Amino acid sequence: MQNQLNERFKATLDHLKTNGYFPSVRQFSKTIEVHPQCISDISTGKRDVNLDILNKTIQSYDLNPEFLFFGEGPILKSEISPIEEVGGTPILAVVTEGSGKELIVHVPYAAQAGYIDQMHDQEYLGELPSFSLPDARFQYGTHRCFDVAGDSMEPVLFNGEQVICEFVEPDAWNNIKSNYVYVIATTSGIVVKRIENRITSDGTLVLSSDNSFYERIILDLTQVKEIWRVTYKLSPFLGSPSNLRNGLNQEMDSLRNTIAGQGEMIQSLNSTIEKLLRQSRKEVYSAR
Repeated sequence: MQNQLNERFKATLDHLKTNGYFPSVRQFSKTIEVHPQCISDISTGKRDVNLDILNKTIQSYDLNPEFLFFGEGPILKSEISPIEEVGGTPILAVVTEGSGKELIVHVPYAAQAGYIDQMHDQEYLGELPSFSLPDARFQYGTHRCFDVAGDSMEPVLFNGEQVICEFVEPDAWNNIKSNYVYVIATTSGIVVKRIENRITSDGTLVLSSDNSFYERIILDLTQVKEIWRVTYKLSPFLGSPSNLRNGLNQEMDSLRNTIAGQGEMIQSLNSTIEKLLRQSRKEVYSAR
């Protein structure tokens, strides 16, 4: 991962310099307020690029963070095709905090029906729960959180879990990777499925469930409103294995004590019965 970051950072420097964004490494270092020797060491492989340098470079030169961190898309934001009016889709609405940083909007299951009709309504999205996460990949781009409902994606996803997804731009739908899990907002609802991409061949997406009980769905692209790639999931905590083991051990100890106590009672009962039998025999002999 670090080696890939280093290579993408060096590719970014080459791209910026080739396109006249700075005349020299010294000027670049001055712009991002880093010592020139540090940048030279990164360029020659003597040092790894760190998050501080990446952030300063992104802010100073309006870079596409998806390229730097994940190798996806062009180097510069200005080279990204606009989302507006791609296939008749309006601008993607987002929710931000006071500093302008995008928040992750949570779309609960109960709100998913309304989301289909109001997904581009800024006021509606602002009323939904939203939050942020500390991981670096969530500091850039647009992310949504959706509830998982039903058992169609078991054993990978379970009812009641949440998935965090990154937005797939409509002009990148052709490049969707088959066999990955996505959240698809369609004209009739929201589904979480594994995708087979057939857009190039016949303009469709084949949606499959991990639970073999459910049949595949062939979805025409005209039915698709948004696509989100699942990157993380949030699961309820059910108790640590050590606690479970301790509970089981206590139950086993209690069961052993119960069995031992019952064994003593049975032994005492047998002894009492034997005494009664002996007494009965004596009485029979005496009567004769």
